[in-house]
Amino acid sequence: MKPPEAAAQEGSGSPVDPAPPAPPSLPSLPSLPSVRLVRPERGPRMRVIGNRRRPLQDIYYSLLSSRWSTLFAALAGGYLGVNFVFAVVYAVTGGVEGARSGSLADAFFFSVQTMATIGYGVMHPVTPLANALVTVEALLGLLGVAMATGVLFAKFARPSSQLQFSDVAVVSLREGVPSLMFRVANERVNHVAEATMRVALVRDEVTSEGERVRRWHDLELDRSYSPIFALTWTAIHRITPASKLWGASAESLAAVSAEIVVTLVGLDSDLSATIHARQSFVADEIRWGARLADILVVHEGRRAVDLRRFNDVVPAPLPADCWSAPPPAGPQGPASPG
Repeated sequence: MKPPEAAAQEGSGSPVDPAPPAPPSLPSLPSLPSVRLVRPERGPRMRVIGNRRRPLQDIYYSLLSSRWSTLFAALAGGYLGVNFVFAVVYAVTGGVEGARSGSLADAFFFSVQTMATIGYGVMHPVTPLANALVTVEALLGLLGVAMATGVLFAKFARPSSQLQFSDVAVVSLREGVPSLMFRVANERVNHVAEATMRVALVRDEVTSEGERVRRWHDLELDRSYSPIFALTWTAIHRITPASKLWGASAESLAAVSAEIVVTLVGLDSDLSATIHARQSFVADEIRWGARLADILVVHEGRRAVDLRRFNDVVPAPLPADCWSAPPPAGPQGPASPG
């Protein structure tokens, strides 16, 4: 969105009244690199210095929250590592009938057979020390299988959402009022009951004492609750003088490292479990003077939703006086096919 003064100079109509000032910018403090709170998949993570948490002290959470590839690599690495340690001990101490003396390969495969309780019978322990090691390894094998099974099941059975947010948010007129809009689709096309959406603006601000803070501001939606969310939901925040986005522009939002944070929580009717999704839009992901393309179409004589146009936007220039005209009283519910 262009500043009100620039928009008035480009318009062909009469001059408009000065618009209220944009949100105050930060004083001249050292600039900080912007790190978004809701990061894209595999995006950079904010570094935390002095955190006392260690992944090995919280190994269950570390494994459960890791990617599948990381989890399988950790389990395979642990399995091979434990067997290698026992193989070295078997090779050094001996006492395994059928294994070549000092052969690390034979000792390793004997360890694998012991941990998996296979017992082919070709190699077997014959000394008290070897039998003691087999006992310890068999116990560790049982514990390892139980722990790996628990982690894999918990990760596989964890409820997940298939909610797709639009790539960008837009700012254009809606019922004559400048509005921030974005949409979300339920890709499972099932019922998400009691769906609740919340939107907040987080930006850098400076207190009266000169302290830089990251402050949250709730952005009220025309409709933040949906009894049944099945297809798509267009979220609309009306930018009135009471909104923290009143008089804002792409430049002013970028100057304060602004981020629009969205959370959506609901009850999946098929899983009978609570699901949640989150998304955020930074300054360069907000299209000013554009609207979301219409995705309601008629297909084979029936109403349909065309998700191929889900992220498309079309130009919708904002009038020069959009910041100065009093907002009309429009309907309080966004158009949503779902």
